[in-house]
Amino acid sequence: MSEISVSRYSLPILPSDILSEQQIPIVFNGEQSSSGDSLRLLSLFSGCGGMDLGFEGNFIAATKSVGSCSPFVEKFISDDWVLLRKTRFRTIFANDILPEARTAWLNYMGKHGHDETEYHNVSVVDLVKMHRAGAKVFPDNVDIVTGGFPCQDFSVAGKRAGFNSAKDDKGNKVSFDKPSEENRGKLYYWMKQVIDITRPKMFIAENVKGLVSLGNVKDIIQKDFASADGNGYIVFTPKILQAANYGVPESRERVIFIGVRRNALNKDVIRYLEMDNVPPEYNPYPKPTHSFSVEGAGLLSPVCVRDVFCQLSEPENSVDYSQQLYSKAKFLASGGQGQSEIKLDCVAPTIRSEHHGNIEFRRLSKEHGGRNTEELAQGMAERRLTPRECALIQTFPPDYPFVVKKAHERKYILSASAAYKVIGNAVPPILAYNIAKRLEELWPIYFEGNGKHNSNP
Repeated sequence: MSEISVSRYSLPILPSDILSEQQIPIVFNGEQSSSGDSLRLLSLFSGCGGMDLGFEGNFIAATKSVGSCSPFVEKFISDDWVLLRKTRFRTIFANDILPEARTAWLNYMGKHGHDETEYHNVSVVDLVKMHRAGAKVFPDNVDIVTGGFPCQDFSVAGKRAGFNSAKDDKGNKVSFDKPSEENRGKLYYWMKQVIDITRPKMFIAENVKGLVSLGNVKDIIQKDFASADGNGYIVFTPKILQAANYGVPESRERVIFIGVRRNALNKDVIRYLEMDNVPPEYNPYPKPTHSFSVEGAGLLSPVCVRDVFCQLSEPENSVDYSQQLYSKAKFLASGGQGQSEIKLDCVAPTIRSEHHGNIEFRRLSKEHGGRNTEELAQGMAERRLTPRECALIQTFPPDYPFVVKKAHERKYILSASAAYKVIGNAVPPILAYNIAKRLEELWPIYFEGNGKHNSNP
């Protein structure tokens, strides 16, 4: 395993087209104070940290993603960018099988006081097996477990193998001597076993919308999660959240499972949480903030691509490594995935990890049907989206170093190709932040107080 030192001497403070200076004070190893009010988060299938970052807060976001009057805002960096408030959640354990995901996570989360001891490049299957063999794997006193278990086998864009995936827990072709429960389509069940072991007060599981329409898969997963710790969890009816309804400039629908440990709840709230229709004041799913596919008073206008690209330079003029490089895959007139031009004044299509080279075009030439006449008239060349542009669409902060060079070398410890992959796999941090803030609001009502809400249901 390749180790990355996260210290005051190696943390990258990379140049940015958007930010003129470092906005978040770097917290070095050993300097993070542990607040007694913090909630300990164990993250599975962590990737580059979209869920972790969203749950912790204290990151830079587009002003239009939260609104200029939002209580989420800690301070204004400019008219277009704000720093979000910290939450009570604190990541204490993360894992993923992709080395490039770990590299990305450490190079950003190190600024928040995290280090290499917290992120494990080990399959969740192996983690559970190590625990069963007597090793001390998981931390104590876990408050919440999160995990976006692999989605390829449930996605409508894939082969939809579901529980019968042809890949194992490490993404390799299933061998005949591998137990069937260790295939990629059943990794949610290993997340359930981590919940058995750590007994958190709450868990959040995320997957693609396509899971809901794949036979009775959703019901089976919901039932299995509820069985954790001896049928000890109330699992709410899973809900599909459209990221664009929460300030993400991207159409990205995800099904979210939320469970709470029954014997940790205040007795006064259990009866409300067991209802088929949980009263709104006790419902853990955040209300939409933007009006992409919903209507309602007070909703903000959807965030469009132009809103997050407004201060970016073209790659040849950029000081940001993540903006300088992009896929050189040629346009295919025959069509297929990624052969379209992104619309600047609309919400972007879903950024997918499997795109790799065939990421959508930032701008097509006139001969290929390009419609961005203003930029074409300025002589701007046809090109695909950069990793930075994909990251901003996903609502990662503009100071997240997705492409990182080795010190004093031309080689990269995090390449553009790897960046596309981990960005496309991620949960949009702004979506995760909305979930976290809703749970932070309900936590005292669920677990710490007398279970009484301000208004009666």
